[in-house]
Amino acid sequence: MKKFYMVLVVVILGISATSAAQEDTTTYDFEDDLVQGDLVRPDGENLLVRRRGARESLIKIREHFIPELLKSVEDL
Repeated sequence: MKKFYMVLVVVILGISATSAAQEDTTTYDFEDDLVQGDLVRPDGENLLVRRRGARESLIKIREHFIPELLKSVEDL
């Protein structure tokens, strides 16, 4: 009985898959129509941009921050 249900499920899935595949097919027939096209580009000029050069960081790392912090607390 289990085999019968399994075969039935496989047959139903197979039928639904083939019918779905047939519905998704689209065909265009242009017969003798002449189809022409040109290269489409935006109007204007291309911009050339220079790459950024290597620069030194503007962020300075304070190596002696904790001693300076303790010194400022002592002055209070």
